[in-house]
Amino acid sequence: MGPDANGTPVQGRLGLIVPSSNATAEPEFRRWLPEEITVHAARMELESVTVDALDAMSDDAARAAELLSHADVDAVAYACTTGSLIHGPGFDAELEEQLREAAGVPAVATARSVSRALEALDAERIAVVTPYTADLDAKERDFLEAAGFEVVSIDGRGLEENTAIGALDADDAYRQVLEHVGSGVADDLDAVFVSCTNFRSLAAVEALKAKLEVPVITSNGATLWDVCGSSGLEIDLDGPGALFDCDRA
Repeated sequence: MGPDANGTPVQGRLGLIVPSSNATAEPEFRRWLPEEITVHAARMELESVTVDALDAMSDDAARAAELLSHADVDAVAYACTTGSLIHGPGFDAELEEQLREAAGVPAVATARSVSRALEALDAERIAVVTPYTADLDAKERDFLEAAGFEVVSIDGRGLEENTAIGALDADDAYRQVLEHVGSGVADDLDAVFVSCTNFRSLAAVEALKAKLEVPVITSNGATLWDVCGSSGLEIDLDGPGALFDCDRA
């Protein structure tokens, strides 16, 4: 591959499929990737994070993956947590296969990436923090429990508008986790998961890990770790938290 617009030699390209209102996944990926790995995004229509809207959005996934293949990407990531678990257990694996066929390269979906990340950390008992409404929290709990994890607790903010979720930052994530998990509760946990690819939470991981003394993962962190591991590229990925010290199976 030749150099990018800044003259940096390009060694690999990652395709990123995101909801149209997501303003977080691309900058979080870019922040933690080396310069020689470029990120190329395709968008699917979504403004409100509701069951019906997420269901409609999933219809655009294969087309987005096909279009990313035109950019000769090395792997594709579907970066939406609830969008990749909305149809229950097994939908995440089906979605990855659909994207892989459409793009012709390895593909991961956030919900399945989270499962892989928790397994890599040998986590069984987890607490979950989200920006979602109660109905989506319930679907996420069902998905994680079907995947074999014990969800000790889950806390959502009740937000539907994705722009409102995107307005949250790492400080909001830090406070929500500490308010929910609380002093001493982390002693009974194997990990904490901060859900949603539009929740700017990856920068809070190190501080939360130091405070709680348990691994903390986020949707974008798990997806980034997973897609890099699936790509076949040699990527020097120095992300925050314990997950990035783990090999992808």
